[in-house]
Amino acid sequence: MDEIVRQAMSKWPNVPHCYGWLALDARGAFRMRDEAAQAANAPGDIIRHSALLSFIYRNYQQDERGAFYFQNGPQRVYVELEATPFIARTDPAHGFVTHDGAPLAPVEAGWITREGRLLLQGGGRLALVDDRDLAHCLSLLRMDGRVIDDGMLLDWLESMQGDLQLALDGALVPIRPLRDDDLPHLFGFVASPAKLQEAATDRR
Repeated sequence: MDEIVRQAMSKWPNVPHCYGWLALDARGAFRMRDEAAQAANAPGDIIRHSALLSFIYRNYQQDERGAFYFQNGPQRVYVELEATPFIARTDPAHGFVTHDGAPLAPVEAGWITREGRLLLQGGGRLALVDDRDLAHCLSLLRMDGRVIDDGMLLDWLESMQGDLQLALDGALVPIRPLRDDDLPHLFGFVASPAKLQEAATDRR
């Protein structure tokens, strides 16, 4: 966390949290969601300003409920997650990096959903692999140690039978089946802090 942010939190400790205005999409883009986007349940506009993105990356954290937020000075800006708290892409130097440019290493485990989405866990981070990188990842998949093709993967997605692995840095990382709707529960994160806050408010 930036020191200037720590100082702001100390100076103004009771600033209300912000919900619904920031989102992370399934390709690793942060999006600003104004009132119109929220009302229409739209994804919002992609943030492209490099300095602002770097600031968000450095101050992106998780609270005790499992909800992710960006500490913007004294205020927590909670993030709506389209998929997972981190999004990974392939990288020639590191294998995989998350949306903030940090290496996802070492990759310890992986999962594939019936919809064909690949998730990886490493260095304490859970990340969905950007769908634009899935074709490359197919070449890294192994079935019982053998290279597989599209047809073999489709058969595995239907039956979920057989030992599927991802070949990385000379190791075979086990890949397990997973249902998309199990993600937040199994991995302990909140996909929509705004809905969680609404529910808490309604109970009062």
